[in-house]
Amino acid sequence: MHAFIVFAHSLVHQVYNVRPLIEWGGIVLIAGFLFAETGLFAGFFLPGDSLLVTAGILAKAGAFPILNLLLWGAAAAIVGNQLGYAIGFRAGRPLFHKEDSLFFKKAHLLRAQEFYARHGAKTVVIARFMPIVRTFVPLVAGIAAMDFPRYVLYNVIGGVLWVFGLCLSGFALAAAIPDIERRLHWVILAVIILSFVPGLIEWRRSRRAESVS
Repeated sequence: MHAFIVFAHSLVHQVYNVRPLIEWGGIVLIAGFLFAETGLFAGFFLPGDSLLVTAGILAKAGAFPILNLLLWGAAAAIVGNQLGYAIGFRAGRPLFHKEDSLFFKKAHLLRAQEFYARHGAKTVVIARFMPIVRTFVPLVAGIAAMDFPRYVLYNVIGGVLWVFGLCLSGFALAAAIPDIERRLHWVILAVIILSFVPGLIEWRRSRRAESVS
């Protein structure tokens, strides 16, 4: 157990030590990272959750105004998701007219479209709190042609909840715990672990629903 904790601490320090990046690039870099993670599919590996919590902690320390962080961060996350939806919609529409092949079944696409028509709102919001998943949900929503005004509404709700929630959590932690900046590695490790909780909850719910049906 001790060896695992040491390994996890080392991994977080090497891969998700976002403090130097934030201190160097400030709000502009934070907004760029959030946009890339949610709008550019190559950004799925970016540490959005830990970035936001750390930014909130540093905002309390006076690195930048918390209001600017919240507004620019939410705007970047929302615009990034809209770009992902647009790419999926543009790329996905021709698929509805494509004939079935070995690797493509139109029935799967229609199933995805039906899913987003029934559960898309919840998916768009919850996915914000799930690493990797939040990068690809906008693309799939676009391919499935989820109702655009509905997508925009829940994209805004999810983006605001994600950015405001994590940044303000970091801000509150810094206010409640003196010198928390010295324990950032442990905070980031906790954030990474907690970020998988929504996915596990949804997975258990889906398994229960399948067993009942």
